[in-house]
Amino acid sequence: MKVQQRRPDDGHHIAVSRCTSRHNSHSLCSTMSSKQTLNAKGNMSTPTMTPRRLVSAANTDEDREQALRDYKVTIEYKHLKAHAPGGVYLIPSLHDLRRFYGIIFIRRGLYTNGIFKFQMILPPEYNSVDARPMIQFLSNVYNPHVFPRTMELDVESAYPSWEPSKHYLVTILTFMKKIFYSKSFADAHANLEAKELSESDPDAYRAQVEACVRDSQRDVFVNPDDSTARCTDEELSHRVLRDLLKANVKDPQAVSKAAILSMVEKASKC
Repeated sequence: MKVQQRRPDDGHHIAVSRCTSRHNSHSLCSTMSSKQTLNAKGNMSTPTMTPRRLVSAANTDEDREQALRDYKVTIEYKHLKAHAPGGVYLIPSLHDLRRFYGIIFIRRGLYTNGIFKFQMILPPEYNSVDARPMIQFLSNVYNPHVFPRTMELDVESAYPSWEPSKHYLVTILTFMKKIFYSKSFADAHANLEAKELSESDPDAYRAQVEACVRDSQRDVFVNPDDSTARCTDEELSHRVLRDLLKANVKDPQAVSKAAILSMVEKASKC
C-alpha cells in the first residue's frame, strides 16, 4: 500500500496573494481618505467619511485579522513536519486552507493494525480563544471518545478551554492518537455505551474494537473524491523494489539513494 499526497501549494499561494491584494487596497484607501481638498472659499478641508467608507474600512480590518490567523495556520502546519505524533499523517486540502485530510496507523494495543482516515476542519476563528479544531473519522471508530453517529472526536471534553497560546494542531493530533492506546476511559463522554462496555465486559468491548479495525483495513483503498491523503494498492514495480531492498539492504537507515539506484540498475541488466 502507498499513500499518495496531492500538492496543495498552488491553491494556498493564490489565497495568500488575494489577502495581499486586500491589504494593498486598504493602504490605498487609507491614503486617499487622509487627503485634504480645497473648498469653494479656497480653504483646506478634510472630507467627511461616508458610512460606506466606514464599512469598507471595517471589512478590510477583518480581512487583515483573518489573514493573520491563516498565516498562523501555515506556521503550525510547518511545525508538524518535525513534531507530528508517530504514525499520524496530515495533508492540507487542495481548495481550503482550513481543511486537512489525514491517516493514523495504529501499531500496538487493542487497535493494532488499524488504519483510520480522518479529516480535520478548523473554524474561521481558529487561533482565537475556544475556537477548537474538529476531527471527524471517515470510517467506523468504536471508542468512548468518539461520537457514534457522527464519528467526531470529542475535543471539547478534553479541552473545555482552548487557548491559542497553549494549544496547537499538534495538541489535538496527540490527543487523537492517545485515545487508541488508552486503557482507562474515566474522562470519556462521547460514547457512553462503549465506555460502560469497556468496564463491564472487556471481552465484548475488544470484539467491537477488532471489528472496527477490520472495517478500517477493508476500506483502506476507499478514498473520498476530494481527499489529499489517498491509499492505493501497490503496483508490480513497488513489490519488485521492496523485494530487492529486502535482499540487499541490512540496515535501511544507512542505505543511500545512490546505493538504491545502483541496485536497481544492476537488477535491470540481469
